[in-house]
Amino acid sequence: MLNNIIAKKSLGQNFLKDKKIINLIAEIGDINNNDTILEVGPGTGNLTEKILEKKPKEFVVIEKDKRMIDHLNKRFGNKIKVINEDMLKFSYEIYDNKNLIIFGNLPYNVSTQVLAKWIKIGNLDSFCKKFILMFQKEVADRIIAETNSKSYGRLSVLSNWKLDIEKILDIEPSSFVPSPKINSTLLKLTPKKKYYNLKDPKNLEHITNIFFSQRRKMIKQPLKFLFKNFEDIAENLNLELNLRPQNLNNLTYYKICEMYEALID
Repeated sequence: MLNNIIAKKSLGQNFLKDKKIINLIAEIGDINNNDTILEVGPGTGNLTEKILEKKPKEFVVIEKDKRMIDHLNKRFGNKIKVINEDMLKFSYEIYDNKNLIIFGNLPYNVSTQVLAKWIKIGNLDSFCKKFILMFQKEVADRIIAETNSKSYGRLSVLSNWKLDIEKILDIEPSSFVPSPKINSTLLKLTPKKKYYNLKDPKNLEHITNIFFSQRRKMIKQPLKFLFKNFEDIAENLNLELNLRPQNLNNLTYYKICEMYEALID
């Protein structure tokens, strides 16, 4: 229990209570009085309070739990704009060209879906200046994983397509109320100004799903599924057909996606 509000397990709620980490998160944002802040899943508002001390130009929070809405409005009044909506269903495009700083302690059950939704935004670098996000450590490990590692997969390829990613620190369960059973990781994600030009991010999701759904099999099978001339594709990319999906780097997947898009166009 925190501020007389009990966390809902169904919403994946774990409220951050560690003041040192709360201060660190706010500092990493490097907020000035021209910034517009978007915080998703603010909970009881402990981080919200610290961000407000930085005096941003505008501050919007998205919270699904109606109990929290009343609490946040009472605690902060008109200092913030509170939107009662699911962060996964919210239409972020209304903040197009706002160059937001987005903070979030993402619920473990929807974190990858929320991140993918943001990555799919067309002009990501003008929509958001930076993301300061907390993930389940296992999810964060997949986001930052490098080629040939056990954690490398779909999420690694998609995340690194449009984002520069920096791991800040791992966070112990004792920093939350209630304490989760797993560790968390804080990441800073900065949208790239230049990234590989693909027509539709859904195609990249499709490609990586085909490859990594059978990650232990050789890449000959997914290439054969995607392309009739799979041997020519492999030769063009200088790929050995006995490689496994985790052996291909991010750039190779973007090139495969580009070839696939040319095929279906």
